[in-house]
Amino acid sequence: MKKTILFLALMVESFFVLAQTVSVKEKMQQLIKDNFALADTQYRYMMTLTAPNKMPQTYDEKNNKLDARDITWWCSGFYPGTLWYIYEQTHDDIIKKEAERALQVIEPNQTYTGNHDLGFMMYCSFGNAYRLTKNEKYKDIIFRSAQSLATRYRPSIKAIQSWNKNKYFNCPVIIDNMMNLEMLCWVSANGGDKKYEDIAITHSNTTIKNHFRSDYSSYHVVDYDLTTGQVIRKATWQGAANCSPWARGQAWGLYGFTMMYRFAKNKVYLKQAKNIAKFILNHPNLPADKIPYWDFEAPMIPFAKRDASAAAIMASALLELGQYVNATEKNEYISAAETILQSLSGEEYRAKAGQNGGFLLKHSTGAFPFNSEIDVPLIYADYYFLEALKRYKDWYL
Repeated sequence: MKKTILFLALMVESFFVLAQTVSVKEKMQQLIKDNFALADTQYRYMMTLTAPNKMPQTYDEKNNKLDARDITWWCSGFYPGTLWYIYEQTHDDIIKKEAERALQVIEPNQTYTGNHDLGFMMYCSFGNAYRLTKNEKYKDIIFRSAQSLATRYRPSIKAIQSWNKNKYFNCPVIIDNMMNLEMLCWVSANGGDKKYEDIAITHSNTTIKNHFRSDYSSYHVVDYDLTTGQVIRKATWQGAANCSPWARGQAWGLYGFTMMYRFAKNKVYLKQAKNIAKFILNHPNLPADKIPYWDFEAPMIPFAKRDASAAAIMASALLELGQYVNATEKNEYISAAETILQSLSGEEYRAKAGQNGGFLLKHSTGAFPFNSEIDVPLIYADYYFLEALKRYKDWYL
């Protein structure tokens, strides 16, 4: 009799767990559908505000003006990349034509060598375009862009130099640089020279060695002596302090090492990604809605500004990381990503149709210490938000 009662209890519990899982999936399915429909509407509106030779960056609500930048700005690839994500889900030919037009505008960047951001500029854009169209011209442009990015590799420091020498830094390498390695790895994996992935692996190893603290938070900038290869100092540019964990920087690291594990299958990278995720998800200053403050140790918490862009990057990274871990870890990462995506889809963070300059998300922070892009929409917040939604749909529905 006791065994029968226990069996029935387990059956009832399993039913409720299954019902709850179905309910979450149905909710997420509708959430994803609604977000892409809104994105289609918003970006059709944004198209009407965008100068023909520039790429949207943010929106100045006070002056009701879209802020668009020249094509060598590091974010120039996110607008066409976002359009391709929208087109993939909606099959809207107007969105596709605008994506193709935007690609033509930024195409000259394939030979740009002024900084490390070629991955953001050319892989987020042409990478998605090639994935969806298999247009060989796009592939050629990605290959040429990887060649340009590789010119910034410095053998003496075993890393890609992020910015040129300036009055603040001698040879700066920033954590953001992990994101640009995806293009190098992809080119090597798709018929290109193996040297590109070798550069990405070497850079990743140097980053693990020099960028991270014992708790797996990262510095933003590591400055090197280009002659000796030695570290001069570890600092920040956009964080609250040299010793603080700038939120978007932690997101870049999480995403970057998850992505590097995808290509290199080196368990050191997987361990690094899991430890970064642990730092982020268990930080006492991470709010319940999992949209981080612009720095995990920002002044004035809990009144500090949030960074929706960091949250979107984290969600996308966690969903990929969930592909490579055991069931318990996978559930933790998916649950955290669901919370982020649900939070970003709420009234607090998501714009209404026809508002916000056509951007989807509000409340991102670009560079707080410079009073730049504070509590505004940012193009890369939308990009990684839609990428995360796509990943959830492809992998977990």
